[in-house]
Amino acid sequence: MIEFKDLEFDFGDRRLVGQKFARKQVKRIIQSERISHAYLFSGPPGIGKTAFALAFAEIINGIDNITDIKGQAFSKKSSWFTHPDINVFLPMPTSAVRNKNVSAELRPRLEMLRDDPYEIVDFSLRPSLTDDDASKNLQAFYPIDYFREHIRKTARLKPNEGRKTVIILTGIEQMRKEAANAFLKLLEEPSDDLIFLLTTDHTEALLPTIISRCQHIQLSALKTGEIKQALITYDGLSEDDADYLSRVSGGNYAMTRFFDVSQLKSLRKEIVNYLRASYMQDAVQITDTAQNWQSQQNIEGQISILNVLEVFLRDLLVYRSTENSSLITNAGQLEVIQKFCETLGDARLEEMIEEVNRCKPMIYQNVQAKYVFTVLALRFSRLMRDLDLVIPDNENHKHLPALSG
Repeated sequence: MIEFKDLEFDFGDRRLVGQKFARKQVKRIIQSERISHAYLFSGPPGIGKTAFALAFAEIINGIDNITDIKGQAFSKKSSWFTHPDINVFLPMPTSAVRNKNVSAELRPRLEMLRDDPYEIVDFSLRPSLTDDDASKNLQAFYPIDYFREHIRKTARLKPNEGRKTVIILTGIEQMRKEAANAFLKLLEEPSDDLIFLLTTDHTEALLPTIISRCQHIQLSALKTGEIKQALITYDGLSEDDADYLSRVSGGNYAMTRFFDVSQLKSLRKEIVNYLRASYMQDAVQITDTAQNWQSQQNIEGQISILNVLEVFLRDLLVYRSTENSSLITNAGQLEVIQKFCETLGDARLEEMIEEVNRCKPMIYQNVQAKYVFTVLALRFSRLMRDLDLVIPDNENHKHLPALSG
């Protein structure tokens, strides 16, 4: 078995997208042979944290797949999926844990990850594997029963044919308090044969003691050019479609691949009407639009609406500053953009963009979209008139009279 220090490879070179600095960091860690018992991969959604963890696990156990290890593989397994010493867990719906159906629910999602390490398999983002239009959001966690019956039992296993038993836990911020405290005990008394690879979108939601017992590898938001190239190389999109999708991706490569270009472009008309209704304070149209976006779109679709809205606002900002139509993404909306800039030349576009970005975490946290889009419209109404917001940022709930007390 070749020593890590002698291993030649370019980490994740066959599939990982971007993350040049993090790749070098992982390569240094592996070749230094000072491998910790726990690593935490953090960063925004859709940038490849799970893909990084899978690539890391394969390198540890000598698998030639996501990374080309130059003919030095010592495992005969084709990927992490079939290796007995690599185990992947996702936050699970309460029903699956209660009905002791974890393995049956988990396996088809892991099969999808086997075929594509950037596949969206989270229950919260993709509640159904058979209905891509399913809009019902599922909450998923690591409750204590799940931890005891599956994760802790796996942690006691000795490596079968690899260097280490590797346990990957995605979305570790979804670990319930009781499970987190039990997990902390495993981290405090690490086995020499065990490595934990954790991923999170939200380090602030983790116990500080868990973070302190891991080596922390921060992944950055992907650049537009990196997403564009990945969409062309790995997803077979045309250059024009890849260019447009990369601009409305919000840095989230994994989710962007599910966007329908023609559908997104058709959304622009709805977004223009939404902005008009916001300015006119048309309560009927605002509430109808907000309700439709909630009922007709799942989380992915609602995030895509916010991304398209953000790009449209950025086009307004760019055109107002430069009057150069070649610099805008929505060239087909030039006439609308020109009219907006002429009519609402003092609109606080930068602040409007900030408001859009404040909404994205709310959608991910399962706040009802109809409330998010309604409150956003009310804030837009002020900002388009170059007026200060009546309600401070930390009291958004006061936009809804029934909640204002």
